Amino acid sequence: MVQPINTSEASKAISLREFNNRIKQLLNNRMVQNCWIVADLSDVAIRGGHCYLELVEKNAAGATVAKVRGIIWAGRVQYLRSKFLAVTGQDLKSGLKVMVEASVNYHEQYGLSVIITDIDPSYTIGDMERLRREILARLQKEGVIDMNRQLPIPPVPQRIAVVSAAGAAGYGDFMNQLHNNSYKLQFYTCLFPATMQGANTSPSIIAALDKIAGNMDMFDCVVIIRGGGSTSDLNSFDDYNLAANVAQFPLPVIVGIGHERDMTVLDYVAAIRVKTPTAAAEWLITRGVEALSYLDQLTTRITDGVRQYLNAAALQLNYYTGNIPIVVNARLENSRMKLAHLVEMLPTATGIRVSAARERLKAYVEALKQAEAQAVSREKLKLKAIADKIEILSPQNTLRRGYSITTVNGRAISDTSALKPGDRVTTQLARGSFDSEITEINDKKENGK
Repeated sequence: MVQPINTSEASKAISLREFNNRIKQLLNNRMVQNCWIVADLSDVAIRGGHCYLELVEKNAAGATVAKVRGIIWAGRVQYLRSKFLAVTGQDLKSGLKVMVEASVNYHEQYGLSVIITDIDPSYTIGDMERLRREILARLQKEGVIDMNRQLPIPPVPQRIAVVSAAGAAGYGDFMNQLHNNSYKLQFYTCLFPATMQGANTSPSIIAALDKIAGNMDMFDCVVIIRGGGSTSDLNSFDDYNLAANVAQFPLPVIVGIGHERDMTVLDYVAAIRVKTPTAAAEWLITRGVEALSYLDQLTTRITDGVRQYLNAAALQLNYYTGNIPIVVNARLENSRMKLAHLVEMLPTATGIRVSAARERLKAYVEALKQAEAQAVSREKLKLKAIADKIEILSPQNTLRRGYSITTVNGRAISDTSALKPGDRVTTQLARGSFDSEITEINDKKENGK
């Protein structure tokens, strides 16, 4: 059964438009005008020159707790987009956390929305920058931030360990630039695939570095490359564990991630930072070109040095060749003069030599005479001494001292064994002699001997 309309209450009702006007009047309160709001962007779209979007707030569980439509009028869109891009390196898009200045707007037909008049790009990258600074400060405190930058880099790194996504455009650009260089330099690359975007980026790159470290003798350096992308896409590279691994890696690490404007923690700890994967290849090629240039310079210097040495030797040889006749003639003339002088001096020198020889010969003759006289005198003294000794030891003197000489048949005897009874012996004395006949022989020796 239909209830009858209460005419008294119906008389108090207002139209929807009036109701909306009352809401609009309430919202015109200045407390909700030109406020800075922190929120996430969603459903960003450009239509008719205007930018339509939603500002969303989510709790820790990811559930939406607040939402409002937002508009950037065409007159401010280009300015705000350029401002945001210049600082963050990316355009306004869904998923970004932003801080915007907005005023409430309520339209009777379209309802509630906020008009965005300004944006603070530094807030969007603020959290990422604070995290980056905290990581760098920690690495600095641990004393490892400069370790990789201090490693010696080979003059020409040719054996390259590459960490990248296998099918990425950046990897393809790097390989094409490196291996098709106009200088025909040879490089040897080995890819260690890794995830280069998202939550698995850090552990994936660390795993690739661990594999390289197990074969580090095979490589001169490591190249970590990733093509360009939004700044938020590169947030995964601002990771402490990844930065610590790169900082302490035993081979020089070359990082080429993103664009010129992009910076990650790895750029501060790697040995070499370049702007893109192609720039990483160019850096390696430049090292080779510099080495070739240095070799060319050495070749030129050696060639010039040899040429100068040969020229100097040729000049010196010409000098010697021209001077040999002069030197020979001078030597010959000098020798002739010396010879003439010797010939001239020969009679005088000969006379002096002969005179000196005569004097020496005279001295030798006098010395010889003296030596002869002394020798004759010495020999006379020796003969006299011998004569005296002979005189003393002569048989006659012996006989005078009372001795006698007994002979048998003219032979002197000194032993009775030569005698026998009946032999006649002659005994010679100092004066005269006598003969005897042996009648008895006594063989006993004197004194019992």
